[in-house]
Amino acid sequence: MTVEPAEVDDRYGPSALATPANAVTIIRLLVSPALLVMILREPSSWAAVVMWFVLAVTDGIDGALARRFGTTRSGAFLDPLADKVLVLGALFALVAAGRFAWLPVALIALREVAISVYRTHLGRSGLAVPARTLAKVKTVVQEVAVFLALLPLTVDHPALADIALWLAVALTLVSGAQYLLDGRGAATTLGHRAQRTAG
Repeated sequence: MTVEPAEVDDRYGPSALATPANAVTIIRLLVSPALLVMILREPSSWAAVVMWFVLAVTDGIDGALARRFGTTRSGAFLDPLADKVLVLGALFALVAAGRFAWLPVALIALREVAISVYRTHLGRSGLAVPARTLAKVKTVVQEVAVFLALLPLTVDHPALADIALWLAVALTLVSGAQYLLDGRGAATTLGHRAQRTAG
């Protein structure tokens, strides 16, 4: 039996801005500062846990909407931006609140900034390197680390959140190295194609 692929509703073109996925992403961006203020005022609280869970889940929702209605260039920019504002903002807020050490958070932040700059460089060269599964896993582990730090039930067991955070650091660095290698391979392939065309 042949299974037909699911149809994609591509009513929104690649240049569209006002899309359902972008609406969810923009709401995440606007609500994130409120969560950061809550974390700074009270690092572990049920209110922060609920808001964090909702914002983390909506990351999957806007991705599903983008696949359903069609991806856009604006969404490709806004979605990673919302992820970084939310995750890095929460991590730094937890550092400021004395819940996380600065070193693992700094390592994660440096990787994210470096890969963003590298991705922009590749984009200017006409290259797009898709994220691997490990990159998605590292985002989930980062979110779990924040969740454990915010959860009042684990406030007396900080090692749980710390272990999750250092696991996130390892995944973050490894996935970053993978992206650099993939980008280098794509650039080499593009260069070879250009040489063959010129020849």
